[in-house]
Amino acid sequence: MLGFLLKYRGAIVAPEVEWRRPIRSSIALLGSKWYAIGMAVAMFSWGLHVAALSLAPISLVQSIIAGGLVLVTILADRMFGLEVSRREWIGVGLMAAGLAFLAATIEHKTVDGAHATWDPVVLAGYVGGATLIGTLLLPIARRSRTEGLILAASAGILWGASDIAIKALSGRTHDLGAGVVGHPLALVILLLSLYGVLVSGRSLQLAAAVPVIAITSATANVLTIASGPIVFGEPLPSEPLTLALRMAAFVLVIVATVLTPPPMPASPPAYPASG
Repeated sequence: MLGFLLKYRGAIVAPEVEWRRPIRSSIALLGSKWYAIGMAVAMFSWGLHVAALSLAPISLVQSIIAGGLVLVTILADRMFGLEVSRREWIGVGLMAAGLAFLAATIEHKTVDGAHATWDPVVLAGYVGGATLIGTLLLPIARRSRTEGLILAASAGILWGASDIAIKALSGRTHDLGAGVVGHPLALVILLLSLYGVLVSGRSLQLAAAVPVIAITSATANVLTIASGPIVFGEPLPSEPLTLALRMAAFVLVIVATVLTPPPMPASPPAYPASG
């Protein structure tokens, strides 16, 4: 969350992202001091995330990571001096509660399935479908009054698809060793990660920090947690009540995602320009 807020501070003073010039736009974003610092923090966090995905089931990892979402309002308000509305406090709080319920309803035996098997066709369909949806949101966003928030959802979907590919590839490290870098999934991970960075950078330029970060995080986490049983064969709760609570948690996260944004996109605060 800290890296996200640092990137927000840098993105709003960087040149506008241009879809037709993705490389130039990416370089321009990195030319902003605060954005570059935020990327460094994010890369360190990403490394820890990859390590966690290689050691534990994806549902467990994502549910625990999602708990950090509640910190975004505190950091934005206390450390970055951003105005956080009551609506945003409530929305982020409900998101965190929903994701906590998801973590609490994970079957304990999934801990033994850190490297669950997966079917290439199912994986390709899930990751490919997510990538398609994330891409289709771009033209929709351009015609919307809440462009930044829709782009935030797109970035979350793209990064979620990347995380799922990382989890799948982590199960091949024992057999391939350093050869995993030449696996087709490694290229998929790289492209989706860079694609998500560009879309996220633009979303940070167009809307307020808290709703953008919350929507990006919640979208990515819901997508990846759902991939546990769908892609990696992680069991759903066996008790009907627990299963019902899990479904209710998903609904709560979705409702909170809708609630968090303000009725109209907020204009980002003007930080002093930085090199």
